[in-house]
Amino acid sequence: MRNPRAFLRPLAVGAPKPSADVPFRPSRMIHFFDPSNEKMAAKVPSIAAKVDIILGNLEDAVKTEKKEAARQGLVDIAKATDFGDTQLWTRVNSLDSPWVLDDLITLVTEIGHKLDVIMVPKVEGAQDIHYIDRILAQLEARAGLDRQILVHAILETAEGVANVEEIAAASPRMQGISLGPADLAASRRMKTTRVGGGHPGYLVRQDPTGEDLAVGRETYQQDLWHYTISRMVDACAMNDILPFYGPFGDIKDVVACEDQFRNAFLLGCVGAWSLHPVQIDIAKRVFSPSPEDVAHAKRVVEAMGDGSGAVMIDGKMEDDASCKQCLVMLDLAKSLAERDPELAAAYDL
Repeated sequence: MRNPRAFLRPLAVGAPKPSADVPFRPSRMIHFFDPSNEKMAAKVPSIAAKVDIILGNLEDAVKTEKKEAARQGLVDIAKATDFGDTQLWTRVNSLDSPWVLDDLITLVTEIGHKLDVIMVPKVEGAQDIHYIDRILAQLEARAGLDRQILVHAILETAEGVANVEEIAAASPRMQGISLGPADLAASRRMKTTRVGGGHPGYLVRQDPTGEDLAVGRETYQQDLWHYTISRMVDACAMNDILPFYGPFGDIKDVVACEDQFRNAFLLGCVGAWSLHPVQIDIAKRVFSPSPEDVAHAKRVVEAMGDGSGAVMIDGKMEDDASCKQCLVMLDLAKSLAERDPELAAAYDL
């Protein structure tokens, strides 16, 4: 175990000092693109202007023979593009792959000054974060960077979920964690071939109302990911980092996508992955509080004063706990309003 007093010291001579706080910026969607796809790469400047986070993907969605082209493509795009307020992330190859070391060396030394976060797939324990932590410190020192590149872990294995608390606490470099439902389903031997979302076979059935057990019994589809998201959110909250829902693979089913994103938002996630431009607007809508919720939160906070005691608003009791809930809502609304003029007007902030 590291000495707690050493936790915020650089892990390499000349590396930037770790930050005590994760900078919170609007993070409603992490939009993925393949840097080896020329058509997709050409759209990056226009898409970057519409999203909170744009991510150059080097991992599973990139064919083996295009790994090096994707890496170099991301370098070229980053050097040529002004991302403004949009965060630039990358997902490197997994730690058991032959490409990850070259990913880290190339990206940190070539475009480390532009990279905000490196997403690490298939993280299974604190040891994986410690490995990345030390290498990044060495590369940051080599590149002469004046700020740390943060790390984001993906929960994609049963072992990762079992160790999610220690992963979240592994380093001050940790920015957040995403759920990776497809690989996690395979790791758990779940019997679903869907990428995220529910399954019609995962349900509860109404009790029988007569002698015929097959008649008049409604069924209700359940959320396969409720437990994992809840545990991930708790691990992130206790360590002051940010939880995200991952991909929703059925691009055409925008209704179910919105439902899954909203479930994650209500449980505490700050954003989700978008795999297609149609999902950008869904994430922007879902992970932005409604004007009605923001207006209610303002009323509660104004009525509560210092947050102590209790008041009645519209026939409902509001106390210190509900005031804290409303402050969470207002903090998010204010940060989004700073980036989005339309939301600023809708929130009256």
